[in-house]
Amino acid sequence: MTRRVLVPVKAFRDAKLRLAPVLRPSAREALVRQMAEQVLRAARSLPVSVVCDDPEVRDWAEAHGATVLWCPGRGLNGAVSDGVESLGDAGATEVIVAHADLPLADDLDRAAGFEGITLVPDRHDDGTNVMCLPARCGFRFAYGPASFRRHRAEATLLGLAVRVLVDRRLGWDVDVPDDLVLPSELEPTPSA
Repeated sequence: MTRRVLVPVKAFRDAKLRLAPVLRPSAREALVRQMAEQVLRAARSLPVSVVCDDPEVRDWAEAHGATVLWCPGRGLNGAVSDGVESLGDAGATEVIVAHADLPLADDLDRAAGFEGITLVPDRHDDGTNVMCLPARCGFRFAYGPASFRRHRAEATLLGLAVRVLVDRRLGWDVDVPDDLVLPSELEPTPSA
C-alpha cells in the first residue's frame, strides 16, 4: 500500500479571517503558518503534498519538503478532489487528507490502514478534520458546515465501510476565537 498525505492550504493572508477580532493580521498569519507546520510534522515520515493556489504557500510548502499540487480557482472541495486524483495517478493507493488548522496534530498515520474510509470529525461532530480514503474510490468531497455527516453519507453511498475515529488532538481545529483556548488536558507540556 502506498500512502500519501494531502494538506490543503489557503493563502496565509486570507486564512482564518474569523480570528480578526482578536488577532492582528501578522499574528493571524503567524498562527496559520504555525498550525500548518504542525500538520506537516504530524505526517512524520509519510510523503506530503500541499494543494494550493497561492505562490507564497507554494514556496512555503517546498521549503518544508512537501510536493506542491497547484490547483488555482477550484475552491476547497475541487482542490482536494484534484489533489487526491493526482496522488492516485502517481501511484498512491491511500490518501490521508488533513486540514492545516490542527494545532495539536501529532500523528496522522493513526487515521490510516482501514479498508474503507476513516473520518476524524472535529470536536463538535460537525466538520471533517482528517479523512483517510482509497485514492481511487470516486469520493465526492463536501467540506463546509456539517461536512462530517455528508462525508459519512458519501462513503455509505459508495458502499465503503466507515470508521469514525474520535481523536481529541486531531479533532481540535481553530476557526473562531474560542478555539484558541485549549483545555488544560490538551495543552502541550513544556520541555525540560
